[in-house]
Amino acid sequence: MENLQKKLVSIRRQIHQNPELGNQEIKTTKYINSILKSYGIQTRILKQSGLIAHIPSYTQGQKVRKVVAFRADIDALPIEEKTKKHYQSKNKGVMHACGHDAHTAMLIGAAILLKQNEAELKKSGCIVKLIFQPNEEQIGGALDVIKAGALKNPPVDCIFGLHVHPEIPTNTIGFKYGQMMASSDKFELKIYGGGGHGAYPYLAKDVIFTASELIVSLKSLVQRKIHPATPAVVSVCMVHGGARPNIFPESIELTGTVRTLDEIQRRKMPKLIEEIIKQKTAEHKLKYGFKYFNLCPVVDNDNKYVDNCIESAKKVVKRNKIVISKKPTMGSEDFSEYLQFVPGCFMRIGTQLKGAATALHHAEFDIDESILITGAKLFAQIAEDQMSQNQ
Repeated sequence: MENLQKKLVSIRRQIHQNPELGNQEIKTTKYINSILKSYGIQTRILKQSGLIAHIPSYTQGQKVRKVVAFRADIDALPIEEKTKKHYQSKNKGVMHACGHDAHTAMLIGAAILLKQNEAELKKSGCIVKLIFQPNEEQIGGALDVIKAGALKNPPVDCIFGLHVHPEIPTNTIGFKYGQMMASSDKFELKIYGGGGHGAYPYLAKDVIFTASELIVSLKSLVQRKIHPATPAVVSVCMVHGGARPNIFPESIELTGTVRTLDEIQRRKMPKLIEEIIKQKTAEHKLKYGFKYFNLCPVVDNDNKYVDNCIESAKKVVKRNKIVISKKPTMGSEDFSEYLQFVPGCFMRIGTQLKGAATALHHAEFDIDESILITGAKLFAQIAEDQMSQNQ
């Protein structure tokens, strides 16, 4: 295992030094493919970037008893790295600040371990499918991969994934039954029909004032319109308008995020938000254009597979290194898209590192690399335990 750990550190650092943004992971995909091919693992590169691997190899039409899938995201973020490590990003303005380099290295490690046990997998009549997914950060990569047939040929029975977490102790495995992470949606709003001289506000139509009232109203929407037992978040995070200090602009644009933990409540949010927009713009005799985008659903773990993964984790780490969270987070993950089609479990692995940033998406974020072998062993153990079970 020591040699494999060294190899995974090397793989992770190579990916970390050469980060690529979503749907641009061409070199990353080629690098992953070259490693898997060197071990004799069957791969299929997707149309733009990303790839799918099978252990053992799969032939179209082949009868398979069970297919267990694992997913790792491979894209980076538009952040200028400031860790000053010797393996720091070589690509200006692009960084693996969310641990996707680690996820990828772990899944490659699991592939190497499972390849060593290929004979047993063949006897079981089962196949492990490894999904190296592009474009998680911009959201949409999971759906693209699903549309490319990732959950078919052969059809997947269950799926697993994990994410590094800098706020829990290193090599601690975190689980959450049921709803784990929120849905993520976006709205774009343009308020227009305003304008006037800044010296004469009583003669002007003030889109900025209207927008400020609207932002406050949206903040109170959750308290006034949504039951406290169904958490939701509405945040306006972008405001663009105005060009001169003495001219009221003709229009202003707002963009925001909407998070919920309940799919029924999620479907109600566009109407609730637009009702407030319609009211405020009407009060000020302004017009508006409103667009709403459904991005990804709630990460809703299957309790059976959470139980399964906890039992597998007990074979990899000590029991005091297993934590079960009672609270979901309002962050999102497009792993949820896979869970719309097949049951599974999304997990966390602790990676606290002294001296590194404790927040994902931070320019000084780094990981404790001892987690790489732990994650690889966890994936492999889950696969082996799933293979030994009946459907």
